[in-house]
Amino acid sequence: MPEVIDSAANKKIKLMKSLTSRKHRTKEGLFRVEGLRLAEMAAASNWRLRFALYTAELAEKERGRKLLAVLQEKCPVYEVSAALAKKVAATDTPQGIFLAAEQQETSLQELAAKKWQEALYVVLDGVQDPGNAGTIIRTADAVHADGVILTKGAVDVFSDKTVRATMGSLFHLPIVTGVTASELAAFAETQGCQLLATALDETAKPHFEVDFTKASMIVFGNEGNGVSQELLQRAQKVYIPMYGKAESLNVGISAAVVLYEVVRQRHFA
Repeated sequence: MPEVIDSAANKKIKLMKSLTSRKHRTKEGLFRVEGLRLAEMAAASNWRLRFALYTAELAEKERGRKLLAVLQEKCPVYEVSAALAKKVAATDTPQGIFLAAEQQETSLQELAAKKWQEALYVVLDGVQDPGNAGTIIRTADAVHADGVILTKGAVDVFSDKTVRATMGSLFHLPIVTGVTASELAAFAETQGCQLLATALDETAKPHFEVDFTKASMIVFGNEGNGVSQELLQRAQKVYIPMYGKAESLNVGISAAVVLYEVVRQRHFA
């Protein structure tokens, strides 16, 4: 029988609560996975799990029992009361399952060791909103991108809000964080990738005029300031035509529009 935790002073409870803070996530090398669907996807992945907390209510459901059977093969599991679950939850209506997962990041060198003739990398340059970042990671997964790269200063990909916004796609893609503009440009060159950046610029080409059948690295910029000048100077600029009065598109929407033009060219041309 799994051990029952009944005290808010328990070390596992304190650790799970602390992982809502970026400082503690970095210190422990862990992050939280909360919710049934996300936990199922984490359990089905090759990501390492440190431990799991669950409620008796979850274990009473068939879907919950199946998940717990998988989790027990991967990490220690502990039962907690509904009251303790509310204390550690980051959502208003917790579903009774919380995982402490090990942060799993890929380096540019590891990506470079894999040779893809038609590689597709998605770059988040200074993107700050967790919802936008999670949406772009989810879209990158949907189009079968070969990796997502975040520049220095971008959102914490392991925050609760970002993890939830990825809808589990975080567990399907190589993720590289903390990359500088010069490192990015050098990687694109060594990989033989065209470096593209979305920008409203006189020298930019409409996105549907770009040849995305080539190996490509596509940069999407900060919500307010766009792609950094350092990257814009090194990249071919691309824009999405707009004909109404809107000044710009949300970065998550922009990423979907451009990435599905990649899909169209590669799979439906």
